[in-house]
Amino acid sequence: MSAKKTALTVLSAALLVPAMLAPPAHADPEPPPPAADGKGQPPRAKAAPAPPAAMSSVGGASLGQPGTQVNLLPGAPALPANITGRSWIVADAETGEVLAAHNAHWRLPPASTMKMLFADTVLPGLPKDKVHKVTDEEMSGVGPGSSLVGVKEDHEYTVHDLWLGVFLKSGNDAVHVLSAMNGGIDKTVRDMQAHAEELQALDTHVVSPDGYDAPEQVSSAYDLTLIARSGLQKEDFREYCGTVTAKFPGLQEEGKPRDFFEIQNTNRLMTGAGGISPYKGIAGVKNGNTTMAGSTFTGAAQQGSKKLLVTVMNPDTGGANSVYEETAALFDWGFAAAGKVRPVGELVPPKSADTTSYGSPAQSHENSPTAGGDDSGSSGIGTAMGIAGGALAVLAGGAFVVNRRWPRGRRGPGSQGGLDA
Repeated sequence: MSAKKTALTVLSAALLVPAMLAPPAHADPEPPPPAADGKGQPPRAKAAPAPPAAMSSVGGASLGQPGTQVNLLPGAPALPANITGRSWIVADAETGEVLAAHNAHWRLPPASTMKMLFADTVLPGLPKDKVHKVTDEEMSGVGPGSSLVGVKEDHEYTVHDLWLGVFLKSGNDAVHVLSAMNGGIDKTVRDMQAHAEELQALDTHVVSPDGYDAPEQVSSAYDLTLIARSGLQKEDFREYCGTVTAKFPGLQEEGKPRDFFEIQNTNRLMTGAGGISPYKGIAGVKNGNTTMAGSTFTGAAQQGSKKLLVTVMNPDTGGANSVYEETAALFDWGFAAAGKVRPVGELVPPKSADTTSYGSPAQSHENSPTAGGDDSGSSGIGTAMGIAGGALAVLAGGAFVVNRRWPRGRRGPGSQGGLDA
């Protein structure tokens, strides 16, 4: 990796090693005001929609039920009060056990958390040192009001540069360029849909690779957690989602050195922007905000030997910090509740995983098969947080990796995998 191209700043556990940190260069901006172009977050409508009476049972029958699902054992802490997300989930990143959930399979607009699926699908096929010159055509489809990192036509960028733009600034311009390098938007959407089905993320319907508001583009807290778990197995994915600040290429004029400017991750649990304290042990993954989706966030964190995934979709309270505050509260609960709850479900393995002794994998909800895409190694057994002892770290030869273990019990649509036994 070229130091000239990228300057990484990583979080240390609860600021235990201050000398390793550089302060954020600028605050994560507030979400833009409501606008007709599909960006921003207007006030909640007077009557919020109710979840479906029955949802998908992938991962366990309880997960298909509306409302909060949790089995507290003696001594377990109560769930935090005032969690207003329409859908959320707390899961063990290693075992896949779902510790608690609320409307886990409610199919909702995902906003830029959809970029996790985009990265998990496309990232393995593009060498990070490949240089690409951006064309006008590649930039023409970027939606009005999109979040941008600052990609310019007729300028050259490495794939590594572009992925930093996707993860740190949620740049739809970078997504469109990478999609073009993958064979175009339409192919990329097909690839993403195929990969979602391979992961058994069957609540997910992809319309745009960047998560920009589009009719019928949906996912769920359950699916986003599956997707994050898959992405975190890839070293480059872990690097990008765990990067706090980086240098991004600017103007490129003949005969002059290339300009660079600093970009900062919009994940406030990493940066502490907006008055949110950095969360101890946070390792990513991706946040999002649009008019249709409200605020969405999937995060991964480690404290001690325990590694958790939390997804929160569309808190009712509004405000730029709500999704982070509710995620942090659920992380706190999950770490305190470890070993004191009976799981309510599981994160299922990919279809291609060897589950012959557990029954058939779930079936797709799609009416027709999708083309393109391969699983790009995402069905492997290593889940990584890039964190150790509550710290986010970049280690020589790859980040700290923990084994991903399939939960014990029967597999199949509607199966709880024996987790309630």
